[in-house]
Amino acid sequence: MSTITKQKKTNKLRMVLRGLSIIIGAFITAYGLEAILIPNNVSDGGVTGLSIVGSQLIGLPLGVLIALLNIPFVFLGYKQIGKSFAIYSVIGIASLAFGTSIMHHIPTIIQGDTLLVTVIGGIIIGFGMGLALRNGGALDGIDMLAVLLSRKLPFGTSDLILFLNLFVFIVVSTVFGLQGAFLSGIAYFIASKVIHTVEEGLSGSKTFKIITNQPELMVETIRDRLGRSATFNEVEGGYSNEKFKEITCVINRLEDSKMKEIIYEIDKFAFVTVYDVAEVKGGNFKKHNIH
Repeated sequence: MSTITKQKKTNKLRMVLRGLSIIIGAFITAYGLEAILIPNNVSDGGVTGLSIVGSQLIGLPLGVLIALLNIPFVFLGYKQIGKSFAIYSVIGIASLAFGTSIMHHIPTIIQGDTLLVTVIGGIIIGFGMGLALRNGGALDGIDMLAVLLSRKLPFGTSDLILFLNLFVFIVVSTVFGLQGAFLSGIAYFIASKVIHTVEEGLSGSKTFKIITNQPELMVETIRDRLGRSATFNEVEGGYSNEKFKEITCVINRLEDSKMKEIIYEIDKFAFVTVYDVAEVKGGNFKKHNIH
């Protein structure tokens, strides 16, 4: 069997495993919503939170609203991040929608204890969403909107996510009351911390510094598949005195798994360091058209 054939089989297996992980993450999130949060009048943030409110107000199944309201955000993710991210997100959102439908009448495991509800509920949905994001997909579209708006407005991505979710929790208060909105905010905060733990570095942007024996191919592939530009720095090994081209590239948090995939495919022995970046301003932090 040729090396190329083996590589293709390995890539297919990796894609299948990533898809299964996203589905598992979606079902975990659905369980947290249906077995803990919603029965106790606590919501989630983002598009899922708006879907929960809509379901309570107009009586449509939660899964249907999750699928419908996320459609424009999936398209946004396709245009701004790429085809594979959009496909994995469709898998995740469809699985979340299906999961909430089949778990709608599942017994509630916690009842009445508001502290326990927010903590356990936040941990479960945070773990599920983090698992999906770690494998290249998303279960909620509000992060994609925040990434796009950050390029148009003088605010960082994290600031916009906070602002958009404040709006969501105001809407939640019309159905679950102020207490429900505050509890929803606490659960969302806990979930966001768990997401960060599951997929470290999701907040803000990331700087990748890469030393590889194929720097030109690496930069070209990053540009073609991520739409990101990169810079070269001339560096010299302290022991060997050998000169290298070090690649520096800044990406947003949703592109992390795709960047790692590109690096591994081109040079699995590349020396890579990754830094968390809270905010990026100025310069030319814009994506090229990848379609």
